[in-house]
Amino acid sequence: MTLDESESAGKSADNLPLRFQRSAFGQVQHDAHHADGHGRSHHSVRLGLVATGTSDLAALGREIVKASYLKGEFTLRSGKKSDHYFDKFLFETDPALLRRLGRHLAELVPADTQVLAAPELGAVLLGGAVSMQMGLPLVLVRKEPKEYGTGKQVEGRFEAGRRVTVIEDVVTTGGDSLRTVEVLRNAQLEVIRLVVVLDRGEGGAENIGQAGVPYSPLFRISDLTLD
Repeated sequence: MTLDESESAGKSADNLPLRFQRSAFGQVQHDAHHADGHGRSHHSVRLGLVATGTSDLAALGREIVKASYLKGEFTLRSGKKSDHYFDKFLFETDPALLRRLGRHLAELVPADTQVLAAPELGAVLLGGAVSMQMGLPLVLVRKEPKEYGTGKQVEGRFEAGRRVTVIEDVVTTGGDSLRTVEVLRNAQLEVIRLVVVLDRGEGGAENIGQAGVPYSPLFRISDLTLD
């Protein structure tokens, strides 16, 4: 789709609504540029189109750091060791922060999204906040199919072939996010974007880009001032 065609359809060239304007935080940036063996390139693109103002987004970043940034010795979900950690539950369970996160994350969701998806447990609250902000249905992705009842791994109402945007909390290597994408694809859903609150800058953008999944972090760790 050309830019002119996109504008006539009421969307930006990257398939987000035209009512969102590019901010200082969110000029289109290519996080990673990879070429496969056939010479095709894969881009992981950050599309921070913030209608509600860059000052609020910057303030939100500072408040997330204040609420959830910890120093010490930690083992991350990826198995890596780290001397710092973002405790996502400390910012997700704050109602004021959750409301603002839902609003800003919604602005990264492509306009043609039909269903939102959130992996358990950390992203469920975020997915709910975005779902209420946008009025879109939400499905929840279990780590494993449940061993009772319906035995489902993807919970909620959906139809095969629907276009899905995944909402995530924190990405390190991207492994768990890509497993979520695989589960959704196995359920015959089309994953069109992965949106995340924070990219820790430890290879996740590159791995997700190489898997061919469009990727939009609200913040990179390099965006934030850490004490």
